[in-house]
Amino acid sequence: MRVKSALVGLIVSGALVTTAACTTDPETGERRISKAAIGGIGGALGGYLLGDLVGGRRDRTEKIVGAGIGGIAGAGIGAYMDKQERDLRARTAGTDVQVIRQGDDLLLNIPSGINFAYNSAAVQPQFQQTLDRVASVLGEYNRTYIDVYGHTDSTGSDAYNQGLSERRATAVADYLSSHGVQRARIGIRGFGETQPIATNETEEGRAANRRVEIKIVPISENELGYRQ
Repeated sequence: MRVKSALVGLIVSGALVTTAACTTDPETGERRISKAAIGGIGGALGGYLLGDLVGGRRDRTEKIVGAGIGGIAGAGIGAYMDKQERDLRARTAGTDVQVIRQGDDLLLNIPSGINFAYNSAAVQPQFQQTLDRVASVLGEYNRTYIDVYGHTDSTGSDAYNQGLSERRATAVADYLSSHGVQRARIGIRGFGETQPIATNETEEGRAANRRVEIKIVPISENELGYRQ
């Protein structure tokens, strides 16, 4: 068995805390992460769950402005993301896609088994319909940043897993951008095996760790330099 770094152990602990701290609304079925849980895992996961964007906000904002994409007035952000969340849940109902709310951000957890063949970064045909539904919502709610994250289990070398996670994130980003989602909104990052959400000691755990996530963050007018 390969010995992993202490960082991975810390991340596993944070990820398990996150999973345990997801609460489900008994009426709506919505899953949310409590503020206390987010604070507790901050040291382990850094900006991954706390709002940092791939490439940094300044760079991403410049791309958004250059593409002519607008922002949301501060008072309207919550309602905008509420409606987007409802539409995402409705259009992905019956799939294995999980929609998780984190404050005003949304995270779509997409198991690798429904979108990629083993050891492949090509989006499988049977998953394209699900991605089409996701793309349609993201296209309608275009006042958001989108980060696409790729993840693997611990099987194979660190370097190989890092490359595979990047290729899978890129494949999903390319698919979204070819189906109406402006590329200026999209950032890509591969985490390899460093962000497990389950143990890598069982097949079930490894399957959970092989995933792509799409993080959706509202664009505030203030970030774009508007004056209220």
